[in-house]
Parts: sequence; C-alpha cells; structure tokens
Amino acid sequence: MSKRILLSIASLILSSLACTMYIGGPEYPETQIPISTETAASVEELIDLAVQTAQETGVLTISISEAQLTSLIAAKMAAEQDPFLTEPQVYLRNGEIQIYGKATQGNFAATVRIVLSATVDANGQPKIAVVSTDFGPLPAPDGLNNSISAVVNEAFTGGLGPAAIGFRLETITIADGLMTLAGRIK
Repeated sequence: MSKRILLSIASLILSSLACTMYIGGPEYPETQIPISTETAASVEELIDLAVQTAQETGVLTISISEAQLTSLIAAKMAAEQDPFLTEPQVYLRNGEIQIYGKATQGNFAATVRIVLSATVDANGQPKIAVVSTDFGPLPAPDGLNNSISAVVNEAFTGGLGPAAIGFRLETITIADGLMTLAGRIK
C-alpha cells in the first residue's frame, strides 16, 4: 500500500512540474480591453486618413485608442514564435502607456506591468522610455528596459513613425484612453 501512495505522490509531483504555475504579479486593471484583428487593422486606415487630411491642411493629428493599440500589440505578439508577453492590455492614462501581460520563464508564469513615457525629441522624433517594470516575483531579464525601449521606439519610427509618413512630430498627449500625436507636414 505504501508503494501506491509513493507512486501517486511521485506522479502528482511530476505532472505538476510539466505544467506552468502562475506565481502572481501586479493585477490587471478591472477594465479589460477587447482585442480584435479588425481593430488592429483600423490603425493603418486611421493613419492613411490622417495623412490625406494633413496633405490638405499641413497639420497631422492621429489619435489611437487603447483598443487599437492593444489589438495591434496582440497581433504583433501573436505573430512571434515565442513572444515575451502574452495576453497584452494597453492602458493610456495620465501621460503614461501602461502595458500589462503574462510573461513565462521556464515553468512559471506571472503578470507583468511595463510603464512607458512618450515625449518628442528636438528633431521631432518620438522618444519612448521605460519608466518602470513590475514582473511580480520573477526577476526582470537582463537588459529588459533597453529591449522594450528599442522595440517600442522602432514601432514609432518604423512604418508608423513620423519619418515614414513625412511629418515632424510636435506633441504626444496621453490621457483618458487615447494617445494623440500631432505635428506638421515637412
């Protein structure tokens, strides 16, 4: 009988090792942002419309919602083979970009929060900086702040960035669930 108990305990331990264990971290805000491929695709349409309007007025203004940014990041993460973050939620509040998600290291998963600031440099380019990271009980990977800043900056200065669509960025405003980029056509 003791062999059966030991075998059962060993089986339970081995099966628990094969599973990912959730170990906590910061809580997601109560409001969950819906994710959809249509909403992610609407960002490109939004930019095209803003550029057309700017060609007539010389002024470019783009406002991106939390749902659009969350859906866009979720689509980018889903396209990666091994994303460092899953189940993203992006909140645009009080001048900050707050990104929540699930991170996995080995057999452990935790909720993470990454807080970013967005400003405009002297050349009219966006400057995104990591304000803080909270990986709960998991240690933050080495160089994480630099990696996150590089990825976010590349997103802004790449295909969606000011240089790609020909304008000089003047302001970035983040409040009440919207990020508004404003500038002038070069």
